[in-house]
Amino acid sequence: MGGTTVFSPSYKVFLLGRCERPRWDGGTGTYVLLLLRKRRGKEEVAGGYYNCVSPQPSGLSHTAGTSPQPFIPDLEGDILFLLDSSGSVSYYEFSKVKEFIRDLLRPFTFGPHDVQTSIIHISTVPTIEFPFDRYPSSEAVQQAIRGTQQLMGDTNTGKALSFAKEKFFTDEAGSRPDVPKVLVWVTDGFSTDDISPPMQLLKDMGVTVFIVSTGRGNFLELSAAASQPPEQHLHFVDVDDLPIITKELRDAITEVIRATRLRAVDITSSSFRLMWPKLLSSGTGYYVLEHTPAEEPRRKLTQQVSGDRTSLLLNDLAPETTYKVVLIPESNTHYIPPQTTRVTTLQEEISPNRIVISESTPHSFQVSWSPTPDSVVSYQVLYGPLPGNSAKLLEVDGKQNSTVLENLTPNTTYLVTVAAIYKSGKERALSAKACTQGEGSKVKHLRFEDMGPNTLKASWDSADGKVLGYRVRCRRQTGPSSLISVSPQVHSVLLTDLAAGTTNKVCVKPMYKDQAGKGLCRMVHMQPATEAQGYTRRRRA
Repeated sequence: MGGTTVFSPSYKVFLLGRCERPRWDGGTGTYVLLLLRKRRGKEEVAGGYYNCVSPQPSGLSHTAGTSPQPFIPDLEGDILFLLDSSGSVSYYEFSKVKEFIRDLLRPFTFGPHDVQTSIIHISTVPTIEFPFDRYPSSEAVQQAIRGTQQLMGDTNTGKALSFAKEKFFTDEAGSRPDVPKVLVWVTDGFSTDDISPPMQLLKDMGVTVFIVSTGRGNFLELSAAASQPPEQHLHFVDVDDLPIITKELRDAITEVIRATRLRAVDITSSSFRLMWPKLLSSGTGYYVLEHTPAEEPRRKLTQQVSGDRTSLLLNDLAPETTYKVVLIPESNTHYIPPQTTRVTTLQEEISPNRIVISESTPHSFQVSWSPTPDSVVSYQVLYGPLPGNSAKLLEVDGKQNSTVLENLTPNTTYLVTVAAIYKSGKERALSAKACTQGEGSKVKHLRFEDMGPNTLKASWDSADGKVLGYRVRCRRQTGPSSLISVSPQVHSVLLTDLAAGTTNKVCVKPMYKDQAGKGLCRMVHMQPATEAQGYTRRRRA
């Protein structure tokens, strides 16, 4: 490899696959990497997509703690941060995310003709921290983010996205109608409501969506939510390692808000979205749009587009084909020169290339797959117990990417095969093993006992079945989260460093041979320091 990505010695790095054909001639290539970070003697997933850059004199990239970046000139755009301010995020995680946002924005010039930014809190009710046009300087933006306070509450991300679409991209909120718009969603991977419809509406409005997941988010859901392709718009990274992706994400945002001419985004094997600056209005003219396969000029297609449009989605395109696109403004008042660009569609997606089993119960589990290209008519899901000769077949529409298999036998291993039926008649299949849970595989009666200042004892009754151990996770309101693994004979642990006056979330989950059982979670409140002097020996959640 011509370029080298260097990570901390505490990481193990595994190359899972190549998403794009990389260019080692001065360009970049994107690879899928699995990063395992060793923390407190345990290995945990810490990363997702990373770019391997072309050779540098030092041979080094993606290092944290770099020197301050110089200001980046000639940028104009509105950047909205969707900030998880709910109770599922600890104070420590919230402060690390604020620091990440400040570092991300530090090189930008702010003002009415430059970059503008704003923050919406994800909580029970979405809340504006400040509108786009509130702070016209980098110093003011930095100070405002530093002073942002966590709201707690529920993780209603869908409400926050609908709020962003209906109210926030408006003149009243300081948003500008004729500049590129970017949404950066920083999440721990959980949402209590549906994000798909409002997120799609935002993308249809021309918003470029970047997602940074600091938890165990649903890969398929987040891949669909981010702008395409996901390897350029979706990052999985531990909250302590956010500096690893700062420069990469900043460079990607810069490419979006630097564009002042006709450009293509959300490129797939069969489509791409064209975006251009506002040159006309419905009263001053219209556009003529032409797109032609570069090697087949006779196949030129022409369409008329309203003068108030600034984007258009082109569908039913051929994979791995370069198209010449011409946008001709037909103005009633003065001549506006045409704009041109060339766009190459991606290689045809092979589906399915990934199967995910989730939401397992004793009698059912969900099967999800990706990608779901337009060239697939339907999917056939074949499943049966192992060992065994019996199998059942389920037909699924080609636009769906998941289904739930029901009426299954508890504590049983199944072979699941998902076959894609293409319009051309071709078929492609991929198989995976899945296990149903044993009956009653859930921790019971989680309780707490006060063991002194800042310390609790968490106890629980054993789960049913052949339990291999238990995992106890404590999400502290202040301070880092912790994960403790114990043997199946142990039914209690000591939780320390719980600050007085804080509310903390404790979850206990049984571990089985092939999967985890259902977790049991409780919120526990520590008495304020003034009350702790006369604490009682027992505390209930």
